[in-house]
Amino acid sequence: MSGMSERGGHVPVMLSETVAFFEQKRLEVFFEGTVGGGGHAKEILQQHPELKRYLACDQDQEALQAAKEALAPWKEKVELIHGNFSLLEHFLQERGIDKVDGFFLIWGSHPSSWNGERGDLVF
Repeated sequence: MSGMSERGGHVPVMLSETVAFFEQKRLEVFFEGTVGGGGHAKEILQQHPELKRYLACDQDQEALQAAKEALAPWKEKVELIHGNFSLLEHFLQERGIDKVDGFFLIWGSHPSSWNGERGDLVF
């Protein structure tokens, strides 16, 4: 199955390209939706120690739990949000954030929405 490792864990899509895109940028506030298991977040946090806040949302509670475990070393910087990233403006306003230095959004087929062999587009 595409996007899965041999052990069944999630493999972040285009990880090296994502990290490279933000390589020369100074990031203090970052927003990610959909965080999934935290693979992109982990790499971005490792590459950007200057990050002060990393907001990561997902609609899937199990994904948020996996991300919480994966991102534990950065727990003072990471805020996990249960919700849809289409509410980005609301999430930022309720936290008093008027700008982000970077964001990463993922649209795709989520295993929890699969019906037989068809994956539904989720965001």
